[in-house]
Amino acid sequence: MDSKRVALVTGATSGIGIAIARRLIKEGFFVVISGRSTERGGAVAAELGDSGCFIQADLTQPGAPQRLVDAVVEHTGKLDVLVNNAAIDHINWILKTPEEEIREAFEINTFAAIYCLQAAARIMAAADGGSIINITSRLASIGVPTMSLYSASKGAMLALTKAASVELAENNIRVNAVAPGMTRTQMFEDWLASQDNPEATEREVSAAIPLGRVALPEDVAGAVAYFADPRNSYITGTSLPVDGGYLAK
Repeated sequence: MDSKRVALVTGATSGIGIAIARRLIKEGFFVVISGRSTERGGAVAAELGDSGCFIQADLTQPGAPQRLVDAVVEHTGKLDVLVNNAAIDHINWILKTPEEEIREAFEINTFAAIYCLQAAARIMAAADGGSIINITSRLASIGVPTMSLYSASKGAMLALTKAASVELAENNIRVNAVAPGMTRTQMFEDWLASQDNPEATEREVSAAIPLGRVALPEDVAGAVAYFADPRNSYITGTSLPVDGGYLAK
């Protein structure tokens, strides 16, 4: 374990999180994944084998982010990289969204990620530094009807990325963001299936992307691996869109 760098990937029992875990293992990391489902987490950990493990955590519970980071350090002896990936989607018109939905979106997408950042940064500051990577969204930078609250929760993480990168630089802790566009996860497939004409909807979505296709989870994982690589140690405070050129239009 001592010879391997250690990464914690939250929300890594499905979709993008699994792809990130797989990619970081290929890059030589020991990867700790977390999530709320013990069943899904155990299945992913079995796939990762000796290069990873699962620690169950509901990051919305008081003190859970700190307990998670403490458990990672107890198990591995260190923490070099945190990937703040745990999140939920939210689709609703802003004037129709009840208070409980607003609070839920921010509890998971924003507050839990901040608490994880705090806990991880304390460990990294006492060591040789590290890398924190926040998974945000293209929607942190643009407005889309029915996505206002999701955008706000991710926009807060984009702002935090920039400010925290300056504040934590003296501790040799780099803070960057990866901003995925539409990504072919199960959530995307479920949304597509709910449309009146899924094939036409997918063509319309793809046509709005300069590269002409929806991202794969592996595309996002590649950007995360870039920021996690210590050879890129002079890059901090950056948000990297993985959106096929959508934000460049």
